[in-house]
This record gives sequence, C-alpha cells and structure tokens, in this order.
Amino acid sequence: MTDPALTRRRALSGAAVGGLGLPLLTACGGGAAGEEAGSPHGSPGDVLVATADVPVGGGVVLPDHDVVVTRPDQGTFEGFSAACTHQGCLLADVAGGTINCGCHGSQFAITDGANVAGPSGSPAGSIPPLPRVAVKVKGKNVVWA
Repeated sequence: MTDPALTRRRALSGAAVGGLGLPLLTACGGGAAGEEAGSPHGSPGDVLVATADVPVGGGVVLPDHDVVVTRPDQGTFEGFSAACTHQGCLLADVAGGTINCGCHGSQFAITDGANVAGPSGSPAGSIPPLPRVAVKVKGKNVVWA
C-alpha cells in the first residue's frame, strides 16, 4: 500500500525545489567579507591590463574579468572584485581616489577596498569591503597572480 501523503505531485515538487536550491546555495557560498578571492575569469599569468592603462591614484574597472585594478601610487597595483558588496552591482568607475558604484553610490578605497561611503548616503563601513583579487605586475602588464 502506498503512503497517501506522498503523491507523485509532491515528490516532483520536492525534487524541483531541491534542484533549484542547490545552485543558489552554491552561488551564495564563498569566503568571508574582505577575504581574498581567486581569479574569477583567468589563470595565473593571464594579462588583465597594461600597467600604462592604469592611472596613478586611480584605476580601471574590467567587467570582462569581474575585477577592478587600482594603482594607489606609482609602484603599487591592487585587485578587487568588480561587484559592489551592497547588492552586487557592477562597479561603475574609479575616480577621486575611490572605486564607485553607480547603483546606490557606494564608494570604496583604492588602497584596500574599504567602504568609505555606504549606499544612498549611509556611513562608511556600513557594507563590507571589496574582496581582494590577487594580481601582480609582470613586465608591462598587470596579470592574475
């Protein structure tokens, strides 16, 4: 005799919910805020950008690689995730010493990714810093580390 509570419809519904939930749980997994991220779209040594294309005191958003490369001073290059930690928007630009989100106005320091202005005018530190991405200089290029 079969269990009347377990109908075919219930079994299929449960399987569908489980099948949808697993990718979501996987996507939500990851390191802690501020933890160094891996190379989302490249292998160690792959070129991200020419050093000459990253202005001193600024940086560039590289949407194809999901990374922002900054150059706080002449000899220093930093890498950060290009997704805002507020709601995941692609960061818009680097200007005035900050990495800027066009969605809600969050700003992050080019030196360490710290949140210096939160979304919609909220205070500094109101959202997590940008996760670091390992980069290094090789010749005249910034590459995945």
